Amino acid sequence: MAKAAKASGKGRGRKAAISEFSAEQELKALHDMLLIRRFEEKAGQMYGMGHIGGFCHLYIGQEAVASGVFMARAPEDDIITSYRCHAHALLAGADPKAVMAELTGRAGGVSKGKGGSMHMFHAPGRFWGGHGIVGAQVPLGTGLALAAQYRGEKRVALAFFGEGAANQGQVYESFNMAALWKLPVVYIIENNQYAMGTSVARSAAKAEELYNRGLAFGIPGEQVDGMDVRAVHAATARALKHARAGKGPYVLEMQTYRYRGHSMSDPAKYRTREEVQKMRQEHDPIEQVKARLLQSGAATEDSLKEIDQQVRAIVAEAAEFAVADAEPDAAEVWTDVYAAREA
Repeated sequence: MAKAAKASGKGRGRKAAISEFSAEQELKALHDMLLIRRFEEKAGQMYGMGHIGGFCHLYIGQEAVASGVFMARAPEDDIITSYRCHAHALLAGADPKAVMAELTGRAGGVSKGKGGSMHMFHAPGRFWGGHGIVGAQVPLGTGLALAAQYRGEKRVALAFFGEGAANQGQVYESFNMAALWKLPVVYIIENNQYAMGTSVARSAAKAEELYNRGLAFGIPGEQVDGMDVRAVHAATARALKHARAGKGPYVLEMQTYRYRGHSMSDPAKYRTREEVQKMRQEHDPIEQVKARLLQSGAATEDSLKEIDQQVRAIVAEAAEFAVADAEPDAAEVWTDVYAAREA
């Protein structure tokens, strides 16, 4: 179990307690984040080669957010997010081959090749999908929390959305309802600073305090260094404890950063190369974990390379499967349109 510790130094969010990870937890976080990054790097390559069509939004740079949240959640907790959803599917337990096959539109994909990049689902891991309409997953996540409360279950819903979606009206309708009924939901704002291509400073009032967006409804919030997996883990654990205790919703603003454009069609000319490089050098979530493992003696350069090689092999196998797998039968267009109703 992670121990709470006080943050030291300058983080990107305000200072708060962080989780002091054991060596095992550090290695778990490293593996999860490397899986996400290598998977997304390969997806970017396959998109460029024409194997992936349509939209494709990569998670490179934001790995600590999903990894820290999933390490803190209980297996029965519900997860829902936006169209930047490959990482969430992987951490929910979906086979990397099936996730990559969904990207290439193959029958073996998690959504049978019919959803593509923006519509990943993995019901066994209680991941209820990526959603293409900006902010649409927020009321759906609130509904998941309502269902848990109605059934008397101790599940908490975790609804991810970006700082751009934080300006959507349906988000505040959800906040009001969740606060009014004290629903067990944690709202996670993945503030990667740019929405599609507009800086949050130019698109949001009080942009430095998105975590306070729920205050009008009495919802507590917290700003978190989303580039530090330990800070994400600790904040998520606090929020889950609050929601599970029947105290209602909680807002977490994860200050993070994406290294690539909004989607594969975005050249990201609205920021400088130096800005991105500075983030990579000073705040990269994976390099932070590697440095701590090396400093503590829990890993060596060779053992870290071995972990990376193992992850790369998993991703390579997924890519091979996704290209070789059969395309869905045309009749599949009619399946899974409506839920079967029990007699």
